[in-house]
Formats: sequence, C-alpha cells, structure tokens
Amino acid sequence: MTVHELLPGAPYPQGANWDGAGVNFALFSENAEKVELCLFEEPDQSRETARIPITEKTDGVWHVYVPGLKAGLRYGYRVHGPYDPARGFRFNPAKLLIDPYAKSIDGAMKWHDAVFGYQIGHPDADLSRDDRDSAPFVPKSVVVDPFFDWRNDTQLRTPWHETIIYELHVKGHTKLHPGIPEPLRGTYSGIAHPASIDYLTGLGITAVELMPIHQAIPERHLIERGLTNYWGYNSIGFFAPDNRFSHGAAPGDQVAEFKNMVRTLHAANIEVIIDVVYNHTAEGSQLGPTICFRGVDNSAYYRLVEDQPRYYMDYTGCGNTLSMRHPRTLQLIMDSLRYWVLEMHVDGFRFDLAAALARELYEVDRLSGFFDIIHQDPVLSQIKLIAEPWDLGPGGYQVGNFPMLWSEWNGKYRDCVRDYWRGSDRTIGEFASRLTGSSDLYEANGRRPYASVNFITAHDGFTLTDLVSYDDRHNEANGEENRDGNSDNRSWNCGAEGPTNDDSIFELRSLMRRNFLATLFLSLGVPMLSGGDEIGHSQKGNNNAYCQDNEVSWLDWHNADKELLEFARQIIKFRKEHPVFRRRKWYQGRSIRGSVDDIAWFRPDAKVMSDEDWSNGFAKSLAVFLNGEVIPTPDQFGRRIIDSSFYLIFNPHWEPVNFVLPPEKWGKNWRFEFSTAKELTESENGNTLDHPAGSELMAEPRSLIVLSRAAETKP
Repeated sequence: MTVHELLPGAPYPQGANWDGAGVNFALFSENAEKVELCLFEEPDQSRETARIPITEKTDGVWHVYVPGLKAGLRYGYRVHGPYDPARGFRFNPAKLLIDPYAKSIDGAMKWHDAVFGYQIGHPDADLSRDDRDSAPFVPKSVVVDPFFDWRNDTQLRTPWHETIIYELHVKGHTKLHPGIPEPLRGTYSGIAHPASIDYLTGLGITAVELMPIHQAIPERHLIERGLTNYWGYNSIGFFAPDNRFSHGAAPGDQVAEFKNMVRTLHAANIEVIIDVVYNHTAEGSQLGPTICFRGVDNSAYYRLVEDQPRYYMDYTGCGNTLSMRHPRTLQLIMDSLRYWVLEMHVDGFRFDLAAALARELYEVDRLSGFFDIIHQDPVLSQIKLIAEPWDLGPGGYQVGNFPMLWSEWNGKYRDCVRDYWRGSDRTIGEFASRLTGSSDLYEANGRRPYASVNFITAHDGFTLTDLVSYDDRHNEANGEENRDGNSDNRSWNCGAEGPTNDDSIFELRSLMRRNFLATLFLSLGVPMLSGGDEIGHSQKGNNNAYCQDNEVSWLDWHNADKELLEFARQIIKFRKEHPVFRRRKWYQGRSIRGSVDDIAWFRPDAKVMSDEDWSNGFAKSLAVFLNGEVIPTPDQFGRRIIDSSFYLIFNPHWEPVNFVLPPEKWGKNWRFEFSTAKELTESENGNTLDHPAGSELMAEPRSLIVLSRAAETKP
C-alpha cells in the first residue's frame, strides 16, 4: 500500500464505513496533533501490516479513504499529542486505540501493564508515561459489511400500556437451556433459537430487555481474581454488539447474528429493548487503561474536575463520567442510539444511571441538552425510552422527575410493594398509589401511568426466590468479604435463612412469590419481570452477581419450578385479557357516565376508606374496586372498551382476615377468580364460586384474592 492510493475521504459519518470499493475512516480528536490509522491484515494481531498517517482534518475530525479494503479488516488508531495529565491531556501514540465508532470489535482484552498510559508502580503514578506498545494486548476494531436481509422487518411499536417487559442476560438465559444446541448456548443465536422463542411467547411477555450487549471489557482486578464482569456494565464500544455472545468465528459475525436475533424476535411479536451504559466507560479513573476515549481526546470525552483536570468527575462509581457538555460526545451518543434503531432495528433503550446523563453542570437538570436533543429527534422520540432514574452523585435519586416521553424504573414501587407484603407499618397509603400507577410521581407533569415501569426484582439485587429466603446477602464468592452489593433490608425471609426442608416454610415462601407476581401484573403501569424469577431461579443469596459468569447466574432450566412458571403464565394471561389492568389514563376516584366510581378503596368491613383509615399507620389489609365499565380510552377502532369490574383483596397479615363484600351498588354478585393461597381449594376454603354483595369472604394469611363482576352495560 502506498500513500498515493489514499483519498481525502469525508468527516462524516464517523467510524469505518465500507462502500464495497474501499473504506472511509473518520475519527474526532480536536486536540490531537497527529493521527495514524493502523491496519491488521495478518492472523498475528500483535503487529500492524500498515500504518497510515491521516492528514485531512475537518472540524476536529481526521479522515481518509483507503480504496481496496474489505469488510472483516481489523484496525486501530494511534493518536499523537501532549501527554500532560495535569492539564487533562493523555495522548500516547504507543497505545493502540479502539475506534469510538467501531461497529464490531474483535478479540478480548489481555491485561498487561503496557495497556496503561503511565508506568505502573511509578512514584508519580499517572503523571509518568509508559511508551511500550499496547497493540498485542488490546482488542481490534473491525470494518463490517452493513448488508443484511431484514425481510421487511421494522420496529413493532407495541403500545406502552400493552407492554410486558422481561429482563434477561443473553448468556444466562440460554447457557443451560436443554432445548438449545450446545454450540448456540450463551449467544444471540441461542436467544433466536425456536426453543427460546417458544418459551418467551408461551410466557406471554411482549418485550425482552437485554442486559448490556455493547462491547464491554472486564476490570483487571476481577480477571486477576478469576472472575469477570458478567453483567457487562463496563462499555467500551457503543456501536458494537459484544463479541462474548457471538456464535460466529469470523471478525464482525456478531453484527449479522444480532440482527438475525432481532428479526426472529420481531417475527414472534417480541420487542427488543437494550440496556445501554452511556454514563461511563471501561477506562475507569485516572489510574485506568488507555484503550479508547482517553487516548483519542481525554478532555473532550470525559467530565474532568474543573480546577484539577487530572481527575475525573465520578457520578457513576466507576471512575469516570462521559461529558454531556461536549457537542461531539453528545453526537457520539446520539449517533449510537440512531444506529441501534435504524441499522439494528431495536425497539427501545433502558438507560443505566440515566441521571448522570442529565448533569450539565453539577445538579441533575431535567432540561439538559441530552433530553432536548432526544425530544426533537424524529427517530428517537418515537421509540421506547426507559430511565434508571438515579446515579451516585448528589441529588442523583430522580424517580418521577424525568420529562415527557420517558418511562422510569420505579424504585419506589419496588420498595413499597416489598414493605407492604412483609407487613411494614404505614405503607397502606403508598401501596394504594403504587398499585394504581404512582400518580403522585408522574401525573403532575402530564405523563401517563405507563411512565412507571414496575418491578419487584431486577438483575441488581436478590432474585425473587432469594428475596423470600434470605435476610442478608451472601456475596462471599465475589471476593470482597461480603461487603459489596446492597444490604437490602426489604428482603422477606419466611423462616430460617437459606434453604430448608420444612414444608410449611417452603409453602409460605412459594405463597409470597405468588403475591409479588400477582401484585406486579395487577398493577397499573408497565410490569417488568426479572428473567428466571418465574422458574424459581436462586443465586444462593448473592444479590450482586455481576462477576459470576457461572451456575450462580445462569438459569437452571433442569430444576425449574413448574408450578410457579404456570402461575406466572396464567397471571400474565389474565392481565392481557382484561383492559382494566392496562388503563392508559389515571383513575379519577369519582362517578363517570352515571356509573359508580371508577375506583374505590374499602376496609375489611366493606366501609369506604376514610382519611383517618389512610392515616392509621397500623392498618394493612384492604380491598379495592376497579370499575371496568368506565375505562376512559377507546380501542384502536374507536370503540368504547368495556371490561369486567374487579374487587381485589389484600391481606399481608400473618392471620386470616374476614372481608365483607361491598353493598349492591358496587356489584350484586362477585365471582371468585383466584387466590394466591393456591393450595386451598374452594371446598377447603369454605367458599363458593359466587359471592353476593354483603357476604363474607375469608382472606387467608398473606394472600391476595381476585373477584370479578361481569360488565352490566354494553359498549
């Protein structure tokens, strides 16, 4: 290859873009003095076969077009400039750098002192400089072939109020699945396999939320302890599907494999939401490696301490925070988001530690540039946006404070529902609010109930089975003396800690799992089920299994709790059959169209709850009437929606409670649908299928009962 073959190329789009005849390379670095493109065409990736100086620079973007190059080529950059950490500059051309816009990354990180820009162990720490070549140890960027036959696939656009989310880990969900061929387990192809698709459709969910699939790098200290960053919340490539989950062997295969997974899920009417980590990168603090952004342009990509730019602002607990104040960093994230929607066909995003993205100065700003750009974007404003509405900085807990278009992981829902079912005092009022969509959090700024993504458990914390089995975390296997993870004082241990053979304790734990699942799927808002909870997955008390890429985290399909799975399927089916649990608008608590109130709350003696009742800190048991005849939103054809009305009875007490059904104006006759105390048959319970107004019904200890009344009006 000779210099005269090169062409100037174009500054946009950034990254390596193959057009069939050659590749255009474009890299932003406003403070660099020189940029070199390194090509790796030989099997031995430790040495480049060509090093090409890039001489064209437009608006801070270095660019060149190289004819004749093909897809599958590995490449990287060396960026020259001042190495002056005290001023925020960390250029070091000895360090081969991953392209921030790489659409595929090949190889794994090989931890070696040479990947650090400074000399490990030097008394001046990161102020020193290490000039050893890092190329043999870092992953390589890959030129990809963008062609894929989508077969008319597009985003599904399932309405928010119809959405049921299933959070899963690509590897953990498939690694031990007996119906998936072993070579495909743990991969995107495993998720797309018919055995996986059949399971997801049979469960009834409408969307999968994939834990991070952006290319990530595990931390050195984990690798040295024989562990890894299994969850993947340590991104380095915001355009590249993580090669850990690829079945293909050739560089770039994971791109087509991911697309095929999306296309297959869409064919089964399942949306794909991906968990994205734009708040920080895998390069960590000032003592971290130089593998991408730090070496490309440290002061542009990262939030540095204003008067000490040697150091990073850390709102994430991971050592650094990306700078949303720099237009090119903001462009990087927006280009990444649009790429995943337009080129990879995903249906939405869950933003990890989203509050960190809103920080323009110091405090979280609801009107930050990031939100403004999202809202005006014709692509991103039309897809699902979910915030994890907190970070680790001051004022970082922002549940309820995100703007229009955003739904949020409702941490207050999780905490309140756990508290209520474990019998905590003074939870009844908040529980009523959480059950009906958390209007106190979302109504004032014009959002709908589906702004609340409701969940009992998620990847971060106890599984559902462990929640009802352990008082304290057991994270000893993480190698941090059980000091990591949440203390989680909202666990619901039904007896002696850990597994037990006592049948009564086992059944009580099973009952509590059903209570949590039933509450989740009968609540207004968007339910999110943590993958594996429906089959009784346990992590043996580990509530921070981020580094456990083994049987602790992988779903044990061979020992699945089939009864719990069937209950989950039935309660999801029940939700989907009844629009009253999927309302798009808030309850008004008053009469509508001449009917009785759209919602009403009752004491066990059938009296309507008074202000005094709500303020009674020790009252726990209550019932709620949901009027299915006055659902305020028509269907897609403009027809008025009519549903059965429901009477839900909640008894978190350790003793049974007799409930009197309300007067006839609320319903003359009520039909028993189900109770979470499933081991009690109708004859054993002394109940009949039909219960007239004013009759008594016993709610078993720690149970939920659902009664229905057929609609009495016509659409």
